[in-house]
Order: sequence, then C-alpha cells, then structure tokens
Amino acid sequence: MEPLLPGPRNRITDVAGLRVGNATDLRLKSGVTVLTAGRPFVAAVDIRGGAPGTRETDLLAPGRLVASVDAIVLSGGSAFGLSAACGVTDRLRVLGRGFRAAAARVPIVPAAILFDLANGGAKGWDENPYPALGAAALDAALGSGIDFDLGSVGAGAGAMTATLMGGLGSASLVTGSGATVGALAAVNAFGTVCPPGSRHFWAGLFEIGDEFGGHGPVRAAVAPTTPRPMKPGPREPSANTTIAIVATDAALDKAGLRRLAEVAQAGMARAILPAHTAFDGDLVFAVATGARPVADPLEEVVLGDAAALCLSRAIARGVHAARPMPGNLLPCWSELPSG
Repeated sequence: MEPLLPGPRNRITDVAGLRVGNATDLRLKSGVTVLTAGRPFVAAVDIRGGAPGTRETDLLAPGRLVASVDAIVLSGGSAFGLSAACGVTDRLRVLGRGFRAAAARVPIVPAAILFDLANGGAKGWDENPYPALGAAALDAALGSGIDFDLGSVGAGAGAMTATLMGGLGSASLVTGSGATVGALAAVNAFGTVCPPGSRHFWAGLFEIGDEFGGHGPVRAAVAPTTPRPMKPGPREPSANTTIAIVATDAALDKAGLRRLAEVAQAGMARAILPAHTAFDGDLVFAVATGARPVADPLEEVVLGDAAALCLSRAIARGVHAARPMPGNLLPCWSELPSG
C-alpha cells in the first residue's frame, strides 16, 4: 500500500473546496455542524446502527434522481435536531443555491442526528432552537470554514461515550497518488473509545504523531467477561449514535461513494467498542468533490483504507479534544489521571 500522510490541517477541509461550520449552545449542551462547498457535490450514505435518525438519505442511493447535494448536517437534539436542516435549507435558498424547480430553488440537505437530550443541558425550550443553530453553522462554514474547532463544539457539544464525554473530531490523509481523504465525526457512542480508566484509545494503533495524546496502542487484553460500562441517561435505542462524514477529492459516483462509506465503517468499529449496536444510530455519509480522476480500481481500495483510518482517528481526536464544561455528566479525556 502507498504511504498515507495527514494533510496540512489534519481536517476534512484538506479536501479542497469543502467547508465546515459549527454552532454551539453551551447552555443547551448541544449544537450543529454543517459541511458544504462552493458548488454541489456527490454524496452517499451507509447506515449500520439500529436506531438512526435521518433526513433525505433515501435520495443518496444510486439510481435516485437527485445527483448532488448542497450541504450535509450533523446535529444534536434527537428528532428535534432534524430541524437544523430546515435552517440550512432556508439560508441556502436565499443564497440562490439548489436545483431549479419551476420558479423556486430547492437546496438538497441530508441530515443525521444524535441523542443528547439526557446530557444535563437546558432542554425546556419553547421554540425549537435547531433551525437557528443550523443557519448559524452554515454561516460559519461559508465564512471561515477551513479551520474549525474540535471537541465540545457543534454536533459534539454535549456528546458522550460510555465512560467519557464525546466530541467532534476530524482527520485527513493524502495518498501516494495525491488524492486527499478526510473524516468528520460527532461521537456519542453506546460503547467506549478507551478502556475504562485508561488514557489509551482503541484507535491508538492508527495515531499519527501525538494527535490524540501520543499514548500508543492499548496494552491491556480485553476480557470478554468484563461487564460493559454504561453511560448516564436512558438505556434505550435512541440514546446514542456516532454520525460521520468521509470525503475525498476523487471522482467517485454514488455507487463508489456508497462503497467508500461501507469500508469507512470499519474505522468506526476499530475506534469504538462495541460499535453499530441496536442502541446506536451509527451512520457514515461519503462525499466527493470530483476534482481528481480515479486512475484504476486499486486506487479505490487505497481510498477506502484511508477513509477508515481517518474515521478511526477522527473519533479519537473528537474525544481527546473534549473540554470540561459545567454540568458534564462524565469526565473528559483531559481529566483522566496521567500515567
């Protein structure tokens, strides 16, 4: 396989043309993350969890009429968070984005949500806050959306894993042929990203430098008989979910992108133990800007490998970057004892 090195920002925005924006409400302990670009892009999705919450994902299948999308939304708020896509859609329409339908412009904005309603934030709103958060996240993406914060921001603002606060993470790789691959993940998992009490990440084998602490691979054996830790909050199928986007500048169609998303799911399974449970809504969007032709079928294998590696690293980076906040129900990685 070719050597794979991070892009200059080690974020999904190393894929030229992509922009990411976050909007965070610390009192709500929730937020929205939006990925967009200067022009429509091709997208697909793969869903592995048993409790997904989505909008406009059916049209991403090969053979559906709509060939491209204008933005993708990752949001907290469970079903309420799906309304974040309405804020994004309305703002894009004003900007003249979307396909022409009679006299109207119709932006296409698929979305996925995670459950953060039991994380200790103020949830007693009179008006759904997520449309405004979606519009604000889009504005941030269209403004300074190349370098963006990780950790307790956007869709990861109130996320939790079984033992640690979750967060928003991102990572990138450049292949030997020059293609760029990136990942963006909001980590709110039923499972763990580190063994309980350890600063080592399950994804430590794939770490580059010290991008999530530099502690290296997990050294302890995993005993199948050890009870699984459970995070605070309701133990129900809607209470978790890791939602992610992988992206490339390669010219992949919907079928190729769906395969990329499928392969990238291996990265989630390497970074979260367990993953894809009946209590998660785990899914991966895949997007392509199409700037680089794909030279041969082997390159698609390299792209899939890179996408899985990026997603594992993005998940670990999101949890590593989470910061202590008033009212957190779990510790952050930075609060774990050193040594």
